[in-house]
Amino acid sequence: MIIPEDQTKILKEKVLKIIAFISLKGGVAKTTDLLMMAAELASKGYKVLIADKDHQCNLTHYFGIYPNKGTIANVYTGGEVDIVSVAPNIDLIPGSMRLDEIERQLETNPNKNVFFYDWLDNNYQLMGLDEYDFLLIDCRPDFGTATKNAIAVSHAVICPVIPSDFSDQGKENLKLRLEAYRKEEIIRPSRESLITAKLFFLPSMISSTIKSKELMTILAEEDNVLNPIPQKELFNQTTKDNTIIDMKNNPKTYKKHQAFFDVLQNSLDSIIETLNQIA
Repeated sequence: MIIPEDQTKILKEKVLKIIAFISLKGGVAKTTDLLMMAAELASKGYKVLIADKDHQCNLTHYFGIYPNKGTIANVYTGGEVDIVSVAPNIDLIPGSMRLDEIERQLETNPNKNVFFYDWLDNNYQLMGLDEYDFLLIDCRPDFGTATKNAIAVSHAVICPVIPSDFSDQGKENLKLRLEAYRKEEIIRPSRESLITAKLFFLPSMISSTIKSKELMTILAEEDNVLNPIPQKELFNQTTKDNTIIDMKNNPKTYKKHQAFFDVLQNSLDSIIETLNQIA
């Protein structure tokens, strides 16, 4: 699709940093990593908005929210979109289990990939979006319309990668699809791509296993790899009221698992520094 240059609007000049969390397969700790980053940013005083673009709505349900109106689906169908406070410094745009159905309905719409772009632009000041420091978007594990909408507004795409037999294949597949998408969305008359997001790979669930070492060897060939997130059983014990960041900031828990938390903190600090440098 070719977009007139005067329709690229305010989003490319905003202070708000928009990060899409994307993977082409499930079970890679994508939502877990997003929640962890949101909690860490919030604990540092950043104001964070998170958006659930996965029709499974795991991000929304994590906070005990099961909405039947005001969801992100209204970005595509019209109507009000709610922003719900879910934790200190963290607000949520709830997901919709109808999002996959809506994607199918938009299939022949020539503007199907920029609905979220236009919605953000139209509501940037109206809904106080300019008050947020970060917007983190949880995407479904595919490269469909909702995911493309997220990429179109993002400064960065973070793809979690875990130790598995197909890690390299998934990594290369996403790189190819993202590059093809850059060529689809063109601004006239400059002929520049609307898609400017930088792709980063985030090694997750990393341990001392052979598969973890193999994954880190593969990723060593890339120049866009974030610091790894170590594996720890504590992740399975997290709740909305006791996140991994809450555990890290609890003196008793920190002392018991200091080595893990020190590695995690180093990675989180490095990731946040990288995200803050993105224009």
